[in-house]
Amino acid sequence: MFSFSRVVTAFTLALSLSSGVYGIGQITRVGRYLYSADGSRWYIKGVAYQEQGASAPNPNAPFSEPTTFIDPLANATACQRDLPFLQQLGVNTIRVYSVDATLNHDSCMQALSGAGIYVILDLTLPVNGSIDRTAPTWTTNLLDSYIATINVFLKYDNVLAYNIGNEIVVSPNGTNAGPFIKAAARDIKAYLKSKSSTALVGYAAIDGDDTWIVPLASYLACDPSGSNSGNTAIDIYGLNNYEYCGNSTFAASYAIKTGDFAGLNIVGYFSEFGCNNPSPRVWNDVSALFSPQAAPVWSGGVAFSYFPAQSDLGQYGIITLSADGSTVTTSTDYNNLQIAYSNVKFVDVPPQTGAPAATYPACPAENSTLIASTTLPPTPNDAACQCLDYNLSCRFNPQTSNTTAIVGALIDSACGLLGTSGGNCNDLAGNGQTGSYGLISACDPSTKASYAMALYYEANKRQATACSFAGNGTENTSATASAAVVASSCLASATGTFVPTAPATVNNPGTTSTSGSSSSSSKPGAATTVLVSDSRALLGVFLMVAVSVAGGFMSLA
Repeated sequence: MFSFSRVVTAFTLALSLSSGVYGIGQITRVGRYLYSADGSRWYIKGVAYQEQGASAPNPNAPFSEPTTFIDPLANATACQRDLPFLQQLGVNTIRVYSVDATLNHDSCMQALSGAGIYVILDLTLPVNGSIDRTAPTWTTNLLDSYIATINVFLKYDNVLAYNIGNEIVVSPNGTNAGPFIKAAARDIKAYLKSKSSTALVGYAAIDGDDTWIVPLASYLACDPSGSNSGNTAIDIYGLNNYEYCGNSTFAASYAIKTGDFAGLNIVGYFSEFGCNNPSPRVWNDVSALFSPQAAPVWSGGVAFSYFPAQSDLGQYGIITLSADGSTVTTSTDYNNLQIAYSNVKFVDVPPQTGAPAATYPACPAENSTLIASTTLPPTPNDAACQCLDYNLSCRFNPQTSNTTAIVGALIDSACGLLGTSGGNCNDLAGNGQTGSYGLISACDPSTKASYAMALYYEANKRQATACSFAGNGTENTSATASAAVVASSCLASATGTFVPTAPATVNNPGTTSTSGSSSSSSKPGAATTVLVSDSRALLGVFLMVAVSVAGGFMSLA
């Protein structure tokens, strides 16, 4: 059917794409609420916007773990195709799970801004580009990757928030990742402040038993110093919540969760929602989420998902694309969500003038469901780690470009061999439960590999064969000091916090993007870009402590 409004929308989009016009107001956070430029309470009325890439089964969630991704903001043609449907859906926000920092996003971001649509952007990437849930660390390669993405998006006025993680913690036993998440929030907030960015820093949590997800949320929003400082706290907490199904009610589905989060001191929203049982969805959860009962705690949510999204529990998409990707067909799910969103009325309570200022209480005490120390890991230090790598006696020098496939095994091998010789790789490990972090724990996996290999090489009197590691190690004949001495010299002062800066080499992790990706130099002095899931990279370390397996990062793409 011909739609005049759709033609007008398309024409407006074409103008914004060609002119680069921005047309969006700044959203301000005051305490636990969001406000528009006119001082009215503002809510996230959004939809997840990312096509699924290849994926692998995830035992912790119905959605598979992504192994590749499709950057939805780097394709101007696709944005022009989809924007009319996003506008007719009535959204003011989209959530995007991964982007490629080497690509150009101007057309899409400017068009979205002109249409009044904000972006919640996850900084994580599949496979190797997130804090690993089973062996968490906060390292130079992750910090550099996050900064590289931020640098690309700093110029856009419609980035509402950057998520530093999605469902990293999936059980009480995984809450020891909390210190690494808080350290990431601390460093990313400091970097954004140094760039005069007002974008919020957030985390998207898996839903679960309130005995541990509520304390974890409080921990992520607390002040370990007791000085009411928000330097290490996230600004906005997302909950991936699918409790409300079909013709349920607020009392039956959201009341308990809302009550348990009543004390949350930062902005809260549903970073995913939309139970698909029954299907098609009637979206009665929308009226409940934006109701006066929910408004004191939640600031809206993100419906899942614009694009088809297959899971163990069925299909979650609200549109389909033609085989050539040129045509959008909406579904009953889309039509019902459009109706539900059109009936939303924002509850303007409290007004901005009456909103309490932000406060950051002391952190909850550790217990059986929250094993997170208030001692956080240091800011990853590129210069210190590069100094170490450059001056080690045996250096990781892979014979393959697919370094992510071998670096973990090499660390495993080196640390295992070192253990049989009476040595250890303790300097590589960090423990979020005890708050103890090894001297090398914040360095990237390739530097950790070099260090472990150098320790073994030196333990064997610098015999050339002890540095070979199947041809992946190279002797550094100019290095006369021991690995321990080099580590002490390069990293002794790299134990505190500081405002991070962009690395000398822009990093793009070793993961596949169907929109394209890049690799970088590994020569001495350049920022290392080899990424590996930390559980694999540190397997040799934890073989002497506890076995660890690979974790996952996102629930969508």
